[in-house]
Amino acid sequence: FPLATVMLMRDATAGTLIPKHPWWLALRTAGAVVTGISAFYAFSVLPLAQVYAIIFASPLMITVLAIPVLGEKVRLRRWIAVLVGLAGVLVVLRPGATDLTLGHAAALMTAIGGAVTAIVVRKIGSEERPVVMLLYPMVVNFIVMAMLLPLVYVPMPINHLGMLGIVAIFAWIAQRMIITAYQNGEAAIIAPMQYSQILWASVYGFFFFDELIDMNTAIGAAIIIASGLYIVLRESGAGNSANTPVLRSRSRVETGTTPRASLIIRMTGRTPPR
Repeated sequence: FPLATVMLMRDATAGTLIPKHPWWLALRTAGAVVTGISAFYAFSVLPLAQVYAIIFASPLMITVLAIPVLGEKVRLRRWIAVLVGLAGVLVVLRPGATDLTLGHAAALMTAIGGAVTAIVVRKIGSEERPVVMLLYPMVVNFIVMAMLLPLVYVPMPINHLGMLGIVAIFAWIAQRMIITAYQNGEAAIIAPMQYSQILWASVYGFFFFDELIDMNTAIGAAIIIASGLYIVLRESGAGNSANTPVLRSRSRVETGTTPRASLIIRMTGRTPPR
C-alpha cells in the first residue's frame, strides 16, 4: 500500500478521485476484496500447484463474462476451449472422488472474482482514470482487513514481519517486471509465460512443503493451460476478438493488495505493442 501510494502520487493527470462509474467500480472493488481473501485462504490450506491450476481458469471465465458485459461474440472454437478448460478444473477437483473443502471453494472464488475485476477494467477502463481504479480496491481492502484484525490478531514474531516485507518486495518487483514486459513485448507471447507459475508452484511446493503433484492435478492443469493458451493465441489474431478481454487484462488475478499491471501501463501513458 505505501509503495503503491507513492507511485500514485506521481500521476500528473488532472482530475479528481471521484469515479465516473461508481457502481462498476464498486463491483470491481468488492470482487478484488473477496478475491484477495479467497486467494490467501486457498494458498494456506491447499497445495500450491492445485490452487494455481484452479485460479488459471480465470481467463476462461473472462471470456464468458465478455459476452454480457462487453457484447463480445464468442464463436464455437472459443466456446469449445472454454468448456475443455472447465473440464480441466473438474479433473483437478475430482468431485465425488475426493472431499471438496472450503479451500477448493476459495480457489474457485479467486478465479471468479479475478475474472470479474478484469472484465470491469475492460468495461470502464477507457473512461475511468487508472489511479481511481487502482486506489479504491486497495483502500477498501485496507479498511476491511483493519476491521477484521481485532478478531484474529496475535502478536507477530519479528521474523514473520520480515517475511511479510520480503513478500511485499518480491510482489512489487514481479509487478514491475510484468509491466516492463508488456511495454516492450507482444501480449500474445508474454501472456502464456504467466502459466509457468503452475510449474514454479510445483517446484516450490516440493522443496519447501514436501508437496507432490498427483496425476489428476497434473492432467487438469495441462488441460487448463492448453485451453487458456488457445484462447490467448486466438484473440491475438486480427479480427478474432473485438475486445480481446483476456489479453487486455494483462495481469495476474486481482487481490486488492497489488495494483493491476494494465492500469499502471495506462498511467505511464505508454501503449504496449500488440
